[in-house]
Amino acid sequence: MATIKNITSFGEHLRNLRETQSLTLKNVAEQIGIDTSLLAKIERNERQPTKHIIKQVAEFFKCNEQELLNNFLSDQIAYKILDEEADIEILKVAEEKVKYLKTVNNGK
Repeated sequence: MATIKNITSFGEHLRNLRETQSLTLKNVAEQIGIDTSLLAKIERNERQPTKHIIKQVAEFFKCNEQELLNNFLSDQIAYKILDEEADIEILKVAEEKVKYLKTVNNGK
């Protein structure tokens, strides 16, 4: 099973998976059911994958879907913090908010 060994973006990780197996963009795109240009844009971090694409990638490369999803979601959080020029402290606040929202939602 493939795992994320270094901190990389989702696109970089996807490219590494593909290149490690000496696969072309066209071959992988056909196997996961998307356009080659879309796959290239995802690898360059110009487009975001859908959850369906992430699932297809995990199945094709036989890797952990949750790990891929975590990589993708962490990209979104990191880019948002960079875009807003927010302090890293915001992650602690967000963690507490997630805990609170889980308790609120579990009570319903």
